[in-house]
Amino acid sequence: MEASFDKAAAKYDDTFTNTEVGKMQRALVYAELSKHLTSVKNILEINCGTGEDAIWFAKQNFNITATDISPKMIEIAKSKANLIFKTADINSITTTFEGEKFDLLFSNFGGLNCLSKTELENFFATNGSILSEKGKMALVIMPKNTLWERFYFLAKAQFKNISRRKKESVIAHVDGENVTTYYYNPKDIVNLAKANFETLAVKPIGFFVPPSYLDGFFKNKGGILRFLNRLEQGIKNASSFSKYADHYLIILQKR
Repeated sequence: MEASFDKAAAKYDDTFTNTEVGKMQRALVYAELSKHLTSVKNILEINCGTGEDAIWFAKQNFNITATDISPKMIEIAKSKANLIFKTADINSITTTFEGEKFDLLFSNFGGLNCLSKTELENFFATNGSILSEKGKMALVIMPKNTLWERFYFLAKAQFKNISRRKKESVIAHVDGENVTTYYYNPKDIVNLAKANFETLAVKPIGFFVPPSYLDGFFKNKGGILRFLNRLEQGIKNASSFSKYADHYLIILQKR
């Protein structure tokens, strides 16, 4: 991966983790993820950011090893909790943890969107080696058809950006970091992973709940945000909504 996310590290908790939108989206992920943690003991998290999810896993009594490509993200994560945090590139995970086995590999909020199609194919082809028998992957990914983003650019009269996710790659601006980003609908992931993984579930994350860049707009509109969260609860099992949400959670199991 080219982007290190060191520039984004200092602001990440303020711009996402600690926002109401960020908390709501994480709660949606945890609610669905919890259904798939039976028989899971050892978890490997990639692109862990500032460690929020690793801390949650630890509180649920799982053995968690969390990694990120950014030394600054890892530094902040270590300051929060005495857990196993390690600097590592997604593309070298199998080498970094060669000989180890995990029951679950977890990636939250678009970390895998930093991988090209070729890199993602390699990810699915190789990472089964560090998963236990019937080990799972739980991946939260940004799709191509997000409705919130289309409405956002339409409202700002930025018409050329409305369909930007349809491009092969996009330069996204993340807290001062320019990140080459690739978008994948659920069907894309299913097809890339099917040789080595079967798909257990696909769930929308943020169909009604807005993306984090709109948190400022909703800051003094708590009632509306809670209403949108209630609407989200009503469609949380509608997998067909996933490609239109801000993110989606896909659960894969090793064949």
